[in-house]
Formats: sequence, C-alpha cells, structure tokens
Amino acid sequence: MYEIDSKLDELEKRGNPIKVGLIGAGQMGSEIITQLEKVKGIRIVSVVDISLEKALAGYKYLKKDVEIVKTNNLKEAEKAIGSGKKIASTNYKLATSLPQIEVVIEATGSIEMGALIALDAINNKKHIIMMSVECDVTVGPILRKFAENAGVIYSLAAGDEPSAIIELYRFANALGFTVIAVGKGKNNPLNIYATPEILEESSRKRNMNAVRLCEFVDGSKTAIEMAAVSNATGFVPDIRGMHGANSKIDEITKIFCPKKDGGILNNIGVVDFAIGVHPGVFLVFTTDNQKIREALIQRNMGYGPYYLLYRPYHLCSIEVPLTIAQIAIYGESSGHPMGKLTSECIVITKKNMKAGEILDGVGEYCYRVSIERMDIAKKENFLPMGLTKGSKLKVDVKKDTIITNDMVKIQDDTTLFHLRKIQDNLCS
Repeated sequence: MYEIDSKLDELEKRGNPIKVGLIGAGQMGSEIITQLEKVKGIRIVSVVDISLEKALAGYKYLKKDVEIVKTNNLKEAEKAIGSGKKIASTNYKLATSLPQIEVVIEATGSIEMGALIALDAINNKKHIIMMSVECDVTVGPILRKFAENAGVIYSLAAGDEPSAIIELYRFANALGFTVIAVGKGKNNPLNIYATPEILEESSRKRNMNAVRLCEFVDGSKTAIEMAAVSNATGFVPDIRGMHGANSKIDEITKIFCPKKDGGILNNIGVVDFAIGVHPGVFLVFTTDNQKIREALIQRNMGYGPYYLLYRPYHLCSIEVPLTIAQIAIYGESSGHPMGKLTSECIVITKKNMKAGEILDGVGEYCYRVSIERMDIAKKENFLPMGLTKGSKLKVDVKKDTIITNDMVKIQDDTTLFHLRKIQDNLCS
C-alpha cells in the first residue's frame, strides 16, 4: 500500500528508521514490539509500562544483543537512545517527550491514561496511535483537533476492526459507490448479562483476562468499535444497539439492505454487526450505473443490486506497523473521528442497583455498552460510556435501565472529564 515497503526499505538503508515509543506492554503491546522486529525502517526505542518487569518482558523476542537501559530519567534515556540502546521505563512521559521519538503508541487499555498520553504526546508534537477505542469514542474529536493544531496525526490502529472497516469504506467511497452498510462479524456468543465471574472458566481456557472477554461477550466491544466507525464515516446505527442479525457471508447483501428490497434496514449509510460472520469486516454497496453493474457481474461480484466487500481477517496489533508508516511517511491516519461525534456509547444496567453504588468499568458487573445516535443521546441526556467508571448512583435503578447524567454524580476531577467538557463545547 502506497509503496510503504519500498519507503521503509529506503529508511532502513539510510540508517534513519522511524523511532517509536510504546506505552503499555500487555498482550497487544508485546505483539507490536515483536512484529516490529521483522519490519524494516521502524524501531521501537522505548517501552513503558506501570510494571518495569512487563516493560522489559516486552523486549523478550528481540535480538539478544540489544542493550536495554532501565530508567525514568529523560536525559539518561535520550543519551541511551542516541547510542543505539533501548529504554524500559515506568514513566510514560519519556515516550511522549523524548526528542528522537516520532510516533507514540497508546496501548494501556485505560481510557483515562489514553487521554493523558495522547494530550502529552500532542503537546510534544508526536504523532499518536490510539489503541484504546474506548477513549476514541469518548474524546476522539477533540484529541484529533488538538493534534491537527499541533501539526501531528491522531490515528486509530491498523488491524483493529474499526480501521479495517474504514479501509473498505475509503475504497468504496473513493470509487463513487453508494455505501449501504458497514459492519463487523461478531465471533463470540452474545450474552448481554455476562459478567467476568460467569466467564472465569472460559477465560482461563483461552488464556484471556475475564473482564476483557466479558467486554466482547456482553456486546460492549462491538458497540464501541462500531461507534468509532460511525464517528469516522458519519454513518449511524439504524436502531439503538444496531440489528446484530444472524447471517452467513453469502447472505449479508440480502440482510443488510433496505426493507423495500427484503432486508432489515430502515435507512442506508448505517453501521451494524452480523452474528455468525467471523472473523472479518464487511461493506455493502450499490450503484445505479448499468454499465458498472455489468462490469461487476463480469468480476464475479454477483447480480446486485447490492454487492459485498469482505475482508476475512484483521490481525490486530500485528498490523500496527502499517499505521506507523502511513503516519510518518504519508501524513495519513488509518482512521480518525470527524469534527464531532456521530454516535454515542451509552450504558445499560445488567442488574438492579441501589443509590450510593459506584459504577465499575466496561466488561464488569454493572452495565453493558450500547450505541445510539448522538443527537438522540444528547436529547435523552444519556451518560457517556467513557465517563461512567467511578460515577456514583444518586438513585435506585432497575436492570436494563439506560443511565442518564442526572442519575449519577460523575467523577469530575479527571483529565477525561475535562476533555469531554471541552469537546462538548467546541465539537458539537
């Protein structure tokens, strides 16, 4: 794509690779570090984690002759990188402020830390790759605005489903097709009342954090990812929560099309998901040009009027090097929100709750995340998902209740809260 491979080869030959700082050395972070070992023209020079042991472990699969310096001191880190060494640290400000670093990858999994890291990176004129889609759907528009003002790029990460869908959308939109729907396949059984406790055995078998697994099973992750796509394209959920129809690949164009043609959609230009289509992402398009329809038949795209683009894989963190190159070489993102939110992530209780209870995080016990059009969410005063954790209930609420802002005392001393307030004022 865009001759990225040859451009990276040139950087490698010139001895001037793109230097990257990674914050968060968990599963995704460690995969990025390992994959970059195979990529010419890009170097991870600093790995930061709240645990120094995890930061060091992130380098496990690199060449054994690599020297790693453990430090939280900026000058010491700068000197070490200048002499060809790598840094392991617990101080995220090293990655966001070291002069050699061009691109910062946020992979902490924390919405609040994602906001802090992005702000600091942008302030230091570093490009930022946001792997926390939860942070993006909360304050992505204002972070992108700040990045543009600073002359740097704010981007979602290649390999994640939102950017894979956006890739299909950019392709179809550039060719002038009418895009009917974009979506993802859901590869976990849907249980909107799932909790980490229920999934404990399953998560152990899959060597996966139970909270993270629960975020997928209860539908929260799907809503969050499709909200990111909505905010990047202007497409909307056709109904609250989306349809989430059962489908096979060869049925997608018959299901995700307007009702007048036998499908389920009330509108076109929508985000949705399909249960039974996985892994992968899809796009349904049409064209009213008879000549192009004939050409599509010749290319084995079917007889229409609706046609399918399907990407049968997304490699998550393994693809992140492409975003690094896309940003540093071409000044382009792999996906980013537009000037304001198109969709909001809202929260719906999983159980009866009492006044005084503190709401927990996504994928835990209190609520699941759903998606709604931003104009409706604003009118109904729905509490944004990103501001939910740590909020205190003022009233009793029943199971299956959408939490509104007036039901809670929001934790208002966080960077995330203040960013969202600025965004609501400037980007609405």
